[in-house]
Amino acid sequence: QVRLVESGGGLVQAGGSLRLSCAASGRTSGGSAMGWYRQAPGNEREFVAAISLNDGTTTNYADSVKGRFTISGNNANNTMYLSMNSLRPEDTAVYYCAWHTSIWTMKKTGNRFGSWGQGTQVTVSS
Repeated sequence: QVRLVESGGGLVQAGGSLRLSCAASGRTSGGSAMGWYRQAPGNEREFVAAISLNDGTTTNYADSVKGRFTISGNNANNTMYLSMNSLRPEDTAVYYCAWHTSIWTMKKTGNRFGSWGQGTQVTVSS
């Protein structure tokens, strides 16, 4: 089993920036992608971004965050980051770290049968 621990959430004003981190431990040898999902109150959990740990450069973003968020990762120590700029009130949500066998599988299945972190709150005030 893979254990994921997030950090870096908080409160920020609109237009501001935050950086989330996620560290993976445990049985990480079977996975090759890490990513972020978010869930706002009353909404379903939605995909935000993901990165391949195989090369550390293949990434995928939701349209709503393209150009504002940047995902990066260090496959040497299974750590992933999400740099969030130009934050908007609609970015307010609990952000969850995710782990799966591939970016495609993560997105296609909603990270079904993957691993989840406990979540970290991001609040953007207007």
